[in-house]
Formats: sequence, C-alpha cells, structure tokens
Amino acid sequence: MKSLYVVLIITLFSFQSFTQWDKYPRPDEGIMTGGLGLNWIDGKPYFRVSFRPEISFSDFGVGLDLNLDFDSDGKLRKENFNETSDYLSIIRYIRYGLKNDPVFFKIGALDYYTLGHGSIMQHYNNSPTYDNRRIGFVADIDFGKFGFESIMGSFSPAGVFGIRGYVRPLQFSEVSDIPILGNLEVGASFVSDLNDDAGIIDGNYNNSLREFNITEDKGSISIIGVDLGLPLLNSSITDITLYVDYSKIFGFGSGVATGVMFDFNLSTLVNLTAKLERRFNNGKYIPAYFNSFHEVQRFKVDSASSAFTSKAQMLNSITESGNGFYGDLLVRVLNLFDIYGSYQRLDKQSKSGELNLRSSIEPEGAPFVLRAGYDKINIQDEKDIFTLDDRSYLFTEVGYKPVEYILVSIVYSWTYTPVRGNDDKIISFEPQKRIEPRISFIYPFKF
Repeated sequence: MKSLYVVLIITLFSFQSFTQWDKYPRPDEGIMTGGLGLNWIDGKPYFRVSFRPEISFSDFGVGLDLNLDFDSDGKLRKENFNETSDYLSIIRYIRYGLKNDPVFFKIGALDYYTLGHGSIMQHYNNSPTYDNRRIGFVADIDFGKFGFESIMGSFSPAGVFGIRGYVRPLQFSEVSDIPILGNLEVGASFVSDLNDDAGIIDGNYNNSLREFNITEDKGSISIIGVDLGLPLLNSSITDITLYVDYSKIFGFGSGVATGVMFDFNLSTLVNLTAKLERRFNNGKYIPAYFNSFHEVQRFKVDSASSAFTSKAQMLNSITESGNGFYGDLLVRVLNLFDIYGSYQRLDKQSKSGELNLRSSIEPEGAPFVLRAGYDKINIQDEKDIFTLDDRSYLFTEVGYKPVEYILVSIVYSWTYTPVRGNDDKIISFEPQKRIEPRISFIYPFKF
C-alpha cells in the first residue's frame, strides 16, 4: 500500500517533452509545467523529475526542457546526460518570430523544418529520439524583394547544413506592380550533410571490437537546387502558388518537382493549407532527401547480424527512375483543433510510401486533450501503414482536466534509443517504447 501511495504521488507532476507542434505561448504570456512522474521505458520503470516553462515576450520566446529519470536504486539513467548536447538541450528553444514571418530565428530542437518548397528538405527533425537530442539553428529573413532561409541541424557532431536564397527580380523594375508576374520568385538552394557517417556506402562491422570498418565512403552528401515560384493569387484570405524545382545530388542523380500550393486563411476562424506535387525522379535520387527520419536513417548497424544500412547506400542502390505524387493538407479551426497529414507514393518503387500525421485537439477551455504524431517511411502497402517497427515514430496523449490546472493523461511513445560502439559513438538506433501515465500541473500566466 505504501509503494502504491508513492507511485500515485510521483505521477502528479509528470510531463512529456515531445508534445510541442510549433505552438508557443501568446505574446507576453507563459506557461509553467513540470514536477515528478513515473515513466516506463521498454518495460522498466523510472521515477521522473521534470521542469518545462515557456515564456513569450512580444516576438521573443524561450522554452526549457529538463528531464531526470531515476531507477529503483536512485541512480540517474545514463542516457539522460551522457553527451554535451544533453546538457545544452535543457534549453528546448530560443526563438524570435515564427516560421514564414519576415524574420525568424530559432536555436535548439528543430521540429519538422522545411526548406523552400520541400524538394530537398522537408519535415526535417534534428532530435527524433529522447536520448540523442541535438542543438540546431535556423535563420530565415525576408527583405521583401529578396531573402534567405538557412539551417544547421547540429553543431556537435556536425550535422545537416542548408541555405536557400531567393529573389523576386521584377520587384526591382518598373513592372513590380503587375499582378501575378510582379511577385515571381527565383531561388537557389544548397544542403549538405557534414556528419562523418553521411556518405558510407560499404563496410563491415567487427562485433568483438564493436567497430565498423569503412571500405567505401562518398564523404558529405550535398544537394544543389534551383526553384521557381509564381503566385497566381495573393490576397489577405487566399494564396495560390505554382512552383517547379530542380535538384541534383552531387555524385548521384537528379529530380524535378512541380506542384501547386493553396492557402486559405479566414482570420482566426479557419486556416486550410494544401499542396499537391508531381515528382519526376531519375536513378540514384531520393526526393526530400532530408526528411523527418534522416538522423535515424543516416547510418545503422545491426550488432546481432553485423549487417548495416545507410541513407547513402540506399541512394546508391536506386537504379531506375521513380516518378510519383506527394500531397499534404493542414486544417486549423478556431482554437478547436489542428490536423495535418502528408503522403508520398512513387510509381515503380514498392516501398516508397512516406506518411506524416499530426493532430492537436485541445479546445481552449475544454476539459479534454488529444495530441498525436505519427511518421512512417518505406511503406509497401496499406497494411504496412500502421505497423510499428524500425520505420515508425509515434506519439499519443489522451487526457482529461478534472479542474482547470490539472491534466490526467496517458502517453504512449514509439521512438528510438541510440546504440553505441566501443568509443561511445552512435552506430545505430533501435526502437524504444515508452508508456507514461501522468497527472500534469499546467499553470498559464501573463506579464
């Protein structure tokens, strides 16, 4: 009875670090969340101490994310703080502005970042695992007639670096006021994976020494692209843009994507954003190469069989063209719910399906909360979509508020944990299951 009482007390302050979906407190507001909790990781219980405040000052915002997991002996779980980045990641983010604002800066965890139209980098996530969180940096500035987008996925170790510059050339001429043509946009992108494992094509794993011997390495994987965007309609309510992108992976293949983007924004009532794209891919080319699974796919060793896979190896094995379709849809209604979904399917590649789903249903003032996120890659058929394996990422939280500042919920996560070699270097990622019943104290405040 005593142990049950302890467990009930401990769960009173639990929280989860991956619930954020590009949502921040309103300007000059904040939210205080944290406390103690109980977290089952792969069936093993850990007592959790957590603290996660977020505050916004006008366009500035700061979020902290401290998680301490202790086993039954009172020892801190090793994976919580075994790298320098783990200490730095206590700062979840520091930001100025929001994505698509004229000025946007962010340092910390980068969730689902897209560069340009997404042909090279789409939904990139620099921290897809709790136990290997990275510190990245984003800087986007739109000067009106020209601008740029840029990202550094990780500073230590080196990660994905990308930049896209763009110009609206007719804005410098006397025809800048011509409808449609006046806002013509031309862009150029360069993205490179600077990680030491980015270009590994072949090698062998020594199980006894826990070392991987590289026999073929292409080095950094770099992609260059050019794009053209033509806004057919640009008003306070509706935007429609046609675009075409060309991308080339150095030393490999190339591809073209053409599509249309639609945005309907009725003040704070309804926002609907959609994109439909046709992709034309040559051999040795992967569209949206830097996706939400890139950090996990980059390089993986199966220590049991000594087999390995890598993103560069996958790229090198594509011998024929693989045209296909991509589409996404985002629906936001009042302060009631957000639902987003995207899907890719290539014509001749049976395992080319990629799915991304995210939803947040938490009406302001309502007593219930539902949050969920699901990513799946290399989907072969419809039966394969919702099978959890090493190609899946899942987060769900279902909760009820008995009183205003208390949320009783259950959280289920299917994520990844790093596997390390003899030099403590990450050589792979394995699926990890987390179950967390919790009661959260959430206190919003204003300045």
